[in-house]
Amino acid sequence: MKISTKGRYGLRILLDLALHKSEKPRLIRDIAESQQISEKYISRLVISLRKAGMIRSIRGVNGGFHLAMKPEDITLLDVIEVMEGPLSIVDCVSAPQGCSHSANCAPREIWCKLNDDIRELMSGTTLADILESYKKQNARNGIFDYCI
Repeated sequence: MKISTKGRYGLRILLDLALHKSEKPRLIRDIAESQQISEKYISRLVISLRKAGMIRSIRGVNGGFHLAMKPEDITLLDVIEVMEGPLSIVDCVSAPQGCSHSANCAPREIWCKLNDDIRELMSGTTLADILESYKKQNARNGIFDYCI
């Protein structure tokens, strides 16, 4: 299992919006500049985040994007599954019928347990937790960039 740029950048977009929540709506170009992600790619990613109800778009001259949910209500698992699809470390965990060996596969039990543990950790980690960790780490280091 490898989380692609879609998942990582989706989280960075949400973190950017959370960091600037008290300001006016964020423009895609502002997010792109601060996150060093192309505007074109962000334009595609915000569609999924908006459809999932995590962000909302505001039209017009003063438009842009805001978080539509509280950071403590957005889990890392939610973000990854919105951006990447269902989390599964191997195919037989989520679709055992697709493998003729799943009924008597010794490692499958381990894969299922590992997958459950990863899902539990990710569902217990919120955007608020990541934001707090980011602020603490950067306050210690005196660095204020948005790399995830």
